[in-house]
Amino acid sequence: MTTSFLRYAIILGLLSAIGPFAIDMYLPALPSIGKDLAAENSVVQLSLLFFFIPFAVFQLLYGPLSDMWGRKAPLYLGIGLFAVASIGAATASNIETLIAFRFLQGIGGAAGMVVPRAVVRDMHTGVQAARLMSLLMLVFSISPILAPLTGSAVIAFYGWRGVFWAVTIAAVMGLILLSTQLEETRAKAERSQSGLRSAMAAYRLLLSDRNFLTLTFIGGLGISSFLVYLANSPFVLIDHYGLTPTQYSFAFSINAVSFFSVSQLTGWLGERFGLVRVMRVAVTAFATTMALLAVVMSLGFNQLPVLIVFLFIGFGFLGLVIPTTGVLALEDHGEIAGTASALMGTLQFAAAAVAMIIAGLFFDGSALPMVGCVALCAVAALLLTQATIARRPAAEAAAE
Repeated sequence: MTTSFLRYAIILGLLSAIGPFAIDMYLPALPSIGKDLAAENSVVQLSLLFFFIPFAVFQLLYGPLSDMWGRKAPLYLGIGLFAVASIGAATASNIETLIAFRFLQGIGGAAGMVVPRAVVRDMHTGVQAARLMSLLMLVFSISPILAPLTGSAVIAFYGWRGVFWAVTIAAVMGLILLSTQLEETRAKAERSQSGLRSAMAAYRLLLSDRNFLTLTFIGGLGISSFLVYLANSPFVLIDHYGLTPTQYSFAFSINAVSFFSVSQLTGWLGERFGLVRVMRVAVTAFATTMALLAVVMSLGFNQLPVLIVFLFIGFGFLGLVIPTTGVLALEDHGEIAGTASALMGTLQFAAAAVAMIIAGLFFDGSALPMVGCVALCAVAALLLTQATIARRPAAEAAAE
């Protein structure tokens, strides 16, 4: 592994993690925000939803911009906006103002999800792309480990507002890395061929590409399951199971350890068995684990250790699903990698937003509604895989 390979993985991973860091670090603060701003838990949860909606939609803008302007300019725009919005959130005096600035944070944070994937596709394809993507996810996945723990420490000393000052600092550091360490990977000649008309044509092409859409939604259903857990876990683990914010942070971090540890096997397994086969097996194992968790808990075995063990196993398999589906979806679209990455991200986070809304409608303070929605997302990913990818050997050969 070359030094530049690892350097790009670290930089791209850190840039990708800025937006999610603002989510994970913020989770332990949700109950205290509700008390401080005199807001119901359901209203406080809207501050998550109003982050995810622009986080999904505005990826559609950053993708074509990264094809037209190059990869770095949209990152400057997005991360700069994120930093300004973070300052606004830190000084919010009511829940409505906080939600408004969270919305702006989502607009800015969307750039960090789109552009790094396009950079990976600019540099590599196939197993090498999967290896770089999994390394990027290694750095990216440190966020769910460090962010809740850091958030708990910041909240203990500075309250929930300190969380937003901390992510402001992270955004500024990201801008410094972007300006000093990341080279432009989109050549000027390629940019000159991109414009609004070509972006619309690219979106039409992608929306008619069954293979791209299938892989996007398989990965999207996996992401949905994790984000349903993310949105509901503070209330389940802290309010229902009685954990302190620090204990919650450790419990949440365990799943991230499983996720990123297993994801590092993607390149090796893909080289040995093929990326499509790895993806199919991982989706099957992920869905089976989550379905078993839902059955076990519905039978009355709803203790916290049971929940944590099953989630640890299931999210480990998810660590193979997300990088393989991402690489395979972008494989045939190198010329429009930014646009393809944008549409993939938008569709995936839109699916996640729907899943979060459904889970919120059934949330009663216990773990079962959350677990049931996680299991439904996982099983839907398996059914989609079996109905499409598993029955297309020719497509598999082409993808490999």
